[in-house]
Amino acid sequence: MIGAVQRGGNASCMKKGKRPNGKELRQEYKRPDFPRRLARGKYASRVHAGSNVVRLDPEIASAFPTSEAVNEALSMILKAAKNARVSKGR
Repeated sequence: MIGAVQRGGNASCMKKGKRPNGKELRQEYKRPDFPRRLARGKYASRVHAGSNVVRLDPEIASAFPTSEAVNEALSMILKAAKNARVSKGR
């Protein structure tokens, strides 16, 4: 029958087994299966190279509520500096 519901099956087969506490490797994972030197933070230099994080002094950071506000202020300064160079060169 299509769409028939099976009854009377073993309900215990749907239960999940007990899980380890997470502090030890599963039985199927063996230390020799991994490379000799497991590197912690292996890709940290790539992340660091691809980002540009600037730490602001607390008094300066309090003047800007969001990173967008900082970017807007800096872009205005860059535009003003560019205009000053252009007008000075005339």
